[in-house]
Amino acid sequence: MVSSIQKEKAELFLRYHHDKEILVLLNSWDAGSSKLIEGCGYKAIATTSMGIAASLGYPDCEVIQLSEMIKVITQIVNAVKVPVSVDIEAGYGNNLNEIMDSVKKIIATGIVGINIEDSIELNPILIDEMEFCERISAIRNLSDSLGFHLVINARTDSFYVSSSSTQEKLTESIRRGNKYREAGADCIFVQPVWEKEMISTLVKEINAPINILVNPTIGAGQPLSISELHDLGVARVSLGSSLMKATLALIKKVADELSIKGTYNILFDSLTPFSDAAIAYKMAIGLIK
Repeated sequence: MVSSIQKEKAELFLRYHHDKEILVLLNSWDAGSSKLIEGCGYKAIATTSMGIAASLGYPDCEVIQLSEMIKVITQIVNAVKVPVSVDIEAGYGNNLNEIMDSVKKIIATGIVGINIEDSIELNPILIDEMEFCERISAIRNLSDSLGFHLVINARTDSFYVSSSSTQEKLTESIRRGNKYREAGADCIFVQPVWEKEMISTLVKEINAPINILVNPTIGAGQPLSISELHDLGVARVSLGSSLMKATLALIKKVADELSIKGTYNILFDSLTPFSDAAIAYKMAIGLIK
């Protein structure tokens, strides 16, 4: 059963993809990080599958049990008031029936959007595009039958897994993107791309809002700014797992400095000014909104 609040949040989240203002998503991995992001003024929450898995000590690529992921998602949905979209990777199932069963359980948590990708463990061979379209269509039909519009962000991993030329990867991404849109996807996610010309081509050639991953660990040089991506016509920007990795990197840096030098400089720097650290903590536990 989909509540009226869930329906309203889904409509709001869909509208964000068509606003003049670009939709920026800082991907979260638990209730605390989600509440902090919401407290910073972001109008929606999107999860990182890698982040959720890592927070429980698992590698990425659906190693985590669906029941464990659903528990975390439920905590996130209950912790924030803004719409929540969830990264469900390839769908948590070996066939269409299993995937649909998983999606039903995920929708029941109160989420309003999903990311679903056309690769399995970034295997060099993508899922057949017609088979993937069938998955999107089935999810759209399920959403319609429940009386609400689940926002489907369909990710194509042509650039990740293909060994073909850049132009061939671009062509395949465009072809798949348009087919996924026709099958019922609301937004097309292509990663990792960072060149202005390539992003501009994707925006022009795919008949759907485009999601771009901004991740400083990929590509060359400085990532494009939000204003630059907006000017290119990008509708949605996400940070993926980079925020979670940056948090883990800080822990490692502090631990290494402490064990090697016996000093706390990196920790003190990250806590300075302490008032900001205190505010961030209070936002993560909901004392400041």
